[in-house]
Amino acid sequence: MKKSFITSLRSVGMAALSYALVAGSPLAAMAKPLTVGFAQVGAESAWRTAETESIKAEGTKRKVNLKFSDAQGKQENQIKAVKSFIAQGVDAIIIAPVVETGWEPVLREAKRAKIPVVLVDRGIKVSDDSLYSTLIASDFVSEGKMAAEWLAKKVNEKASIVELQGTPGAAPAIDRKKGFEAGISKYPAMKIIASQSGDFRRSGGKEVMEALLKKYGNEVTAVYAHNDDMALGAIQAIEEAGKKPGTDVVVVSVDGVKGAFEAMVSGKLNCTVECNPLLGPMAFDAVEQAIKGEKLPKKTVVQDKAYDQSTAKDVIASRQY
Repeated sequence: MKKSFITSLRSVGMAALSYALVAGSPLAAMAKPLTVGFAQVGAESAWRTAETESIKAEGTKRKVNLKFSDAQGKQENQIKAVKSFIAQGVDAIIIAPVVETGWEPVLREAKRAKIPVVLVDRGIKVSDDSLYSTLIASDFVSEGKMAAEWLAKKVNEKASIVELQGTPGAAPAIDRKKGFEAGISKYPAMKIIASQSGDFRRSGGKEVMEALLKKYGNEVTAVYAHNDDMALGAIQAIEEAGKKPGTDVVVVSVDGVKGAFEAMVSGKLNCTVECNPLLGPMAFDAVEQAIKGEKLPKKTVVQDKAYDQSTAKDVIASRQY
């Protein structure tokens, strides 16, 4: 009887020890719900809203405790959010950076706290690229080049172009400008006559376009906007100036939001170069890999393509954003 009792105690003890070992293991850590902080730029465009919804939906699907912060377009708000996430001891942080520079101090804090950082849709410039795990984004330079090549064919390699830039210092604004300029450089009769920021906002695109139409009038034959929202604002300004967008002034932009497809179907926008915002699944795949300590590529490029009026009707129904 005594021997049987001791054997039972040993069995209970071994079971408890086994549970403690498993409970304290990385496997157990992965089994409990992850807490992830997401520092978003804001809600300046339909594209940005679609990206936010994609990440929130994927977080819900994976039962992630997602802490969301809207920076309202200000880097200082994003940095405060990241500091807060670090203080709360989140498992990982996702950032869509407002601008490229100024991130090193706060990312060093995250690294010291052993919190992996995944960047989505916009890159950053740091002296140590180990400060973030990976960047998941489109090739903005390539998007600018695609827009330039499409426009060159449309206008027979001759145009006086107004460029509506995105937020100053933001990676897509810098790279879409660089790509477009490289694309038109081989066409001497294609010139950018004015280039100004509309801050990626529809209201900004309208305001800037109104001012430039007053200044340049009929000289303007094409518009290149760094995103669809600014292009849609510019279209309003063109119409209010008594001109026909899509005919009198050729309009090409980047993002591929549903509103752009609607504008193409109605003949007002000529072309949009896709930039896919549905990054939630890829972002959380990267988060899970980073937490496990797996090696990730420094950048994963999302593949995009150009759509114009000839294809808009065929694909508009399938657009998710």
